[in-house]
Amino acid sequence: MPSTWTDKQERKYEHIRDSERDQGASPRRAKEIAARTVNKERAQKGQARTASRSSTEDMPSSRRGGQRSGTNRPKGRTKEQLYNEAKQRGIEGRSNMNKAQLQRAVDARKR
Repeated sequence: MPSTWTDKQERKYEHIRDSERDQGASPRRAKEIAARTVNKERAQKGQARTASRSSTEDMPSSRRGGQRSGTNRPKGRTKEQLYNEAKQRGIEGRSNMNKAQLQRAVDARKR
């Protein structure tokens, strides 16, 4: 846990980490999910040095509360998240791709 976190953010981190472990996530994955959640909320409040657009413009995870899990639309990452991953992996032509094309390109590059 970074020393820049408040006591409340540390408690939230520990709660999320423990919850993920209870659901069967590995210790490393549980820590990653918890840290990403807390850091995203820090970014939304302007407490982080750097923040992605998807972090600052999305609703807070505490408010969302599983809101997206009960929809009929395809699950998984958003188009913007897929685009960012494609950018990191150096996939060319990503700006002209739709969500399904980005998903296929990113998945193909993972193998």
